[in-house]
Amino acid sequence: MKHLILLFSGLLIGGLAMAQDAPIASTGGVKVVKDPRLDLLIRKQIYINTLSIRNQPGFRVQIISTNKRNEANDIKARVMQLYPDYRTYLDYQAPYFKVRVGDFKNREEAAELRERLTSSFPGGVFVVPAIINVSPEKEAGNEESY
Repeated sequence: MKHLILLFSGLLIGGLAMAQDAPIASTGGVKVVKDPRLDLLIRKQIYINTLSIRNQPGFRVQIISTNKRNEANDIKARVMQLYPDYRTYLDYQAPYFKVRVGDFKNREEAAELRERLTSSFPGGVFVVPAIINVSPEKEAGNEESY
C-alpha cells in the first residue's frame, strides 16, 4: 500500500512538472501591442511640462512691508504701472502685507532694479531672498530676467 501511494504520488508530481514545460517560440522575440493613445498622452505630458513654471530659490525686491492692506494694494498698482515688465507680488506674512517685485536668480540683477525703484519709492527698498517663479524660457536664457 505504501509503495502504491509513493508510485501514484511520484507519477502525479512528474506529470505536473512536465506540464510546466511549454514549447519555446522559434523566433525568440516578444511582440508588444501598444495603444496609440499612449503616444498622444506622452506628447501631451511633455507639452504640459514645458509650459509649467518652476520654483527655485532666488531674490525679489521688496518695496513695502505694512499692516495696511489698502496701502499695499495701492503701492502694488503703482509699481505695475511704472514697471510693467516685472511681475509684482503681494505676499501676506501675518500681520504684514509685503509688496515684492521681480524674479531674479542672483542678487546683482535684483540690486539693479532696487536702484531704479529707490527714486520712485524712497521709504526703503530692499533685495530679499525668496522662492521665485522661473519659466523654462528663462532657464534656457532666451528671455531677459524679470
